Amino acid sequence: MDKNKVENYIDLALEENPSLFLVELHIDTDNKILVTIDGDKGVPLSECIRISRFVENNLDREEEDYSLEVATPDIAKPIVMRRQYVKNIGRVLKVKTEEKSYEGALTEVNDDNIVLVWETREPKPVGKGKITVEKTATLTYEEIKETKVKILF
Repeated sequence: MDKNKVENYIDLALEENPSLFLVELHIDTDNKILVTIDGDKGVPLSECIRISRFVENNLDREEEDYSLEVATPDIAKPIVMRRQYVKNIGRVLKVKTEEKSYEGALTEVNDDNIVLVWETREPKPVGKGKITVEKTATLTYEEIKETKVKILF
């Protein structure tokens, strides 16, 4: 199966809805095509079906046998694209860098970095006891090793 051909069909299908974007395309040796799409405001099931049908209508089963699965990203999987950060503004993220791990609310996303904010309890500068302080971390995409959305119940 030609990955470029499949990707071109997916891109054509995504042009109908500019809020959607391709996260991952994987084709294994058995011609099992796994397409992961995401959207700026989520992805309705109807869009997964539409994209699947579009790709199926353009591929020829007589030429090559295949299976096709169009899905949205698993919430437990890491964020892999900058555009996914934007849709998660306001959510709590777990971000790992080479030196440290952070957990905080994503408050800002730009071309160069993301900003996380969280509260922590620290000893008072003078006297006994603790105070709640707000911490901020600005992390560049290059230093981020893995980011996952924290699932809160």
